[in-house]
Amino acid sequence: MGDVTSQLSVSLDGYVAAPDQSVRDPLGRGGLRLHEWAFATETWRAQHGLPDGERTVDAEVVEEMTAGVGAYVMGRRMFGGGEGPWDPTWTGWWGAEPPFRAPVFVLTHHPRESLPLAGGTEFHFVTDGPEAALARARAAAGDDDVCVAGGGETVRGYLAAGLLDSLWLHVVPVVLGGGTPLFDGALDVALEPEKVVAAPTVTHIRYRVVR
Repeated sequence: MGDVTSQLSVSLDGYVAAPDQSVRDPLGRGGLRLHEWAFATETWRAQHGLPDGERTVDAEVVEEMTAGVGAYVMGRRMFGGGEGPWDPTWTGWWGAEPPFRAPVFVLTHHPRESLPLAGGTEFHFVTDGPEAALARARAAAGDDDVCVAGGGETVRGYLAAGLLDSLWLHVVPVVLGGGTPLFDGALDVALEPEKVVAAPTVTHIRYRVVR
C-alpha cells in the first residue's frame, strides 16, 4: 500500500485560494498567481496536452509529485459545477481528457453516476464521507500512492483526521489578504520538513505528517 499524499500552492499569508471565488473564477481574484510557476513547466503542460513549456527544477518537482499516483480524491468544489444537485452537463474544469489518467473520487452530498472520460480518468462520486472515499481510492490504487488533490478545505480535513502521510507546499511570494486558508486555529498537526527545493518564483517544501 502506498502513501496518502497531497500538494498545494500557498501564499505567504497562508491562503490556497483568493477572495471572491465563483464558478467563473474558481480560485478567486488573483488566485491564479499561486499556480503560474506550474503553468510554465514542461511537465504540467504535457500532462494537460499543451505544447512547449520550460524544463526547470519546477518541472522536476511536478514529476516527483505525480509519479506513482494510482488514484485521487478531491472535494466537490475542486471538481466544480456549483453547489447543490448536479448539472449532468458539467464534467469538470479539465475538458474531454483530464490530466489525472487514474480513478478520481469526488466528495459530494449529491449522488451521481460515475463519469469516464478520455485518457483513463474516471470520476466517481462518493456520498458517504472522506474516509469512504479514501478507502475506495486505496483499493483502486493498489500499491501506488493516493493523492488528495484539493481544494484547501478537503486537504485540511484529511490533515485534521490524521489521514495524510506527506504534504508538498509550494510557497509563492504573493500576499492574497484573504480567501481559503490552509491552516486555521482548530487544526492541530505537526509537519516535519523532508525536502526543500528553491526556485526563482516559488519554494517547494515536502513535509512528512507526524502522527
